[in-house]
Amino acid sequence: MAGYCSCSAHSTKELSNVPTQSEFPKPPLALQKSETFTEHGYTRVDDFFWLKDRKNPEVLQYLKAENAYAEAVMAATKPFQEELYQELRSRIKEEDQSVPVFSNGYYYYSRTETGKQYGIQCRKKGSLLAPEEVILDGNQLAEGHEAFILAGMQVSENQNLLAYQSNTTGSYAEFTLNVKDLSSGQILPDSIEDISGFVWGTDNQTLYYITYDEALRPYRLYRHTLGSKTQDVLLYEEKNPLFTLSISRSKSKEFIILYSSSFTTSEVQLLPASTPNGTFEVFLPRQQDVMYGLDIHPDHFYLTYKDKQNFNQKIYELPRTGYQDRQRWKEIVPHDPDVKIEDTDVYEEYLVIEVRNKGLLEMRVRELATGATKAISFPEPVYSAYASGLPDFTSTKFRYGYTSLNRPMSIFEYDMESGASTKLKEKEVPGGFDADAYEVKRLWATAKDGVKIPMAVVYKKGIELDGKNPALMTGYGSYGASSDAYFDSDVFSLVNRGFVYVIAQIRGGSDLGEQWYEDGKLQKKMNSFTDFIACAEYLIQEKYTSPDRFAIQGGSAGGLLMGAVVNLRPELFQVVLAEVPFMDVINTMLDTSLPLTTQEYEQWGNPNVKADYEYIRQYSPYDNLMAQKYPNILATGGLNDSQVGFHEPAKFVAKLRTLKTDDNITLLKTNMGSGHGGATGRFDYLEEVAFQYAFIMNRMGL
Repeated sequence: MAGYCSCSAHSTKELSNVPTQSEFPKPPLALQKSETFTEHGYTRVDDFFWLKDRKNPEVLQYLKAENAYAEAVMAATKPFQEELYQELRSRIKEEDQSVPVFSNGYYYYSRTETGKQYGIQCRKKGSLLAPEEVILDGNQLAEGHEAFILAGMQVSENQNLLAYQSNTTGSYAEFTLNVKDLSSGQILPDSIEDISGFVWGTDNQTLYYITYDEALRPYRLYRHTLGSKTQDVLLYEEKNPLFTLSISRSKSKEFIILYSSSFTTSEVQLLPASTPNGTFEVFLPRQQDVMYGLDIHPDHFYLTYKDKQNFNQKIYELPRTGYQDRQRWKEIVPHDPDVKIEDTDVYEEYLVIEVRNKGLLEMRVRELATGATKAISFPEPVYSAYASGLPDFTSTKFRYGYTSLNRPMSIFEYDMESGASTKLKEKEVPGGFDADAYEVKRLWATAKDGVKIPMAVVYKKGIELDGKNPALMTGYGSYGASSDAYFDSDVFSLVNRGFVYVIAQIRGGSDLGEQWYEDGKLQKKMNSFTDFIACAEYLIQEKYTSPDRFAIQGGSAGGLLMGAVVNLRPELFQVVLAEVPFMDVINTMLDTSLPLTTQEYEQWGNPNVKADYEYIRQYSPYDNLMAQKYPNILATGGLNDSQVGFHEPAKFVAKLRTLKTDDNITLLKTNMGSGHGGATGRFDYLEEVAFQYAFIMNRMGL
């Protein structure tokens, strides 16, 4: 068996020393039970369709056998996994606290304690010197469960009641809403299951909440009165299957805001918070391919507006009355084809605008009275920054976070009057961390159509770019989600061993604006995959790494990316981590009973339409597996995953084993007690990371 090096320099061991499949037990082989499908004149035979049935004991038995096989293959790395786990954990400040936020007479914050997996939510009345009040302890709620997610919490207007939504399945859906009396510590009987979101009314008695349909689409809004024995009131049902609902409350606290949105179209309804039993009214009727967001000010409405001519959005100022007359709209921030408006946040005197300029985030602060604008910019070539805001509408300050590949997250408070930033907290890495010991770069690869694709890169200073360095490249490229460069202490277990760590900012995200997103979805989805391949080819050509030392990683839609690129160019990579991967695109997008399917027609296309079906068939990873050599592959899943079914990686691995012509290792590891995000505890999660990193280095002979 290969040895395991934990030294700072990378190994130059020949890969002939890496154990092959013949040196391990034979993997479990799933039974082949053929199902035949005919669509648009094409015939598909699916030998592993049966693996999607989680109620079938044979399916559960197979998943457990795969887990046992994965453990057997990795048994010799157990000491190294433990070493990695302790190393990863040593970079966590186990006893820590967030920066307190003042709201309605209390300072609110969360903290963690040594040895405990989950956060503790606290507050102090009036002063940071006041006694601490623990309002919710995630460790107590998680006790006796394999997983726990606290998905949101809100305190009532009078500060006496805490509503929170959570689950113990690890799923990112179907949360239970509970209410805690903060004076007595008792949980009220008002428990509501299977909700996706909620908000308090101003009367301290009314809760508005959203529920799911059978496909886990948030689609109904209800009103609940605390203590009421009558049935909750259905206020609105979104009947269009492409749309989902979400709810919030304006910073000014004047309105409850209901959003209906698809991936291309949106609509807002408003309810004055002072009339909890009133009716929601449509602000502007939905128009196909028009999306708008709303910030509410006592004097004006501020409308963020996107249509086909204004992909990167513009901002209008609208009068409070007569705003339906578009002649009265005042454009205060015009559309810029090079700068995307990401988000806005309104205060009494200022509007904070978060923008993406050349792939990097900036914040601009507009004084509402004069229109004068100040910009917060950052000096590093690659970084991530985001505005976190403050709940007080009258505040003249707001907060933002700043991080980069080699700089831990810092929280700043920005004075909108003076333009001065004050650092409130920098994330501490125990044992010290020397940012200057690492090289950070922004590189550009050329895609097959000539477009330049950005990459964020970090590696330890002093390594020679001779093609012998191991590398890990990650990517996503879907839903317009940008792959920003942020500090991740985990990856330094690789970087400190000589790895080059790379984030490929491919099309399908919004890294270079909304057009970047448009050019990586629907009938242009192949751009995401060929962009990623172009980045890989560039790194090899420029001797950052070589194919036999190249690992790639992606999760969910990024897992789809992994499956697509290894079908297209398997010879470029040595190791692939496909986490909760979206592999079975045709079957999933044809099954409208599954979560997300119908809404995502606007992302991938509708395979009931022949042209969309034919395009999806070009890249669907499961449907494009073939008899060829593949890299070493670790695919992961979650039995309770509501986003990507556990069967997608399971089917991919089962079919791959019947076709691949190499002697590399293919593993499937399913978390039997959690969902899309894997282990939910902050230490349990590190065990999964240690397993993955040990797999990468083992397969490279390091």
